[in-house]
Amino acid sequence: MTEKVLSARFGKPDSHLLSTYVADGGYQALRKALEMKPEEIIETVKAANLRGRGGAGFPAGVKWSFVPRDSQKPVYLCV
Repeated sequence: MTEKVLSARFGKPDSHLLSTYVADGGYQALRKALEMKPEEIIETVKAANLRGRGGAGFPAGVKWSFVPRDSQKPVYLCV
C-alpha cells in the first residue's frame, strides 16, 4: 500500500484549522530552520539538490550562496 502524503489529512475533522495542522506536526521544518545558521540552511538545500524553475534548472543552494552576507542594506532573494 502506498503512503498518502499529500492527502493524509483529507477528511480529518477540523483539518482546515491551523491548530490541527500544528498538532499534526505542521511547521516542524520551519522551527528547525529558525534554529539553523544561514550557512547550514544553504548546505541543506544544496544537499537536497533542489533546482530552480526558471528553465535552466539552476541549483537553488548555489543561487542562495551568492547572496551577500555582510551587506548593510536589506537583501532580497526571490524564489
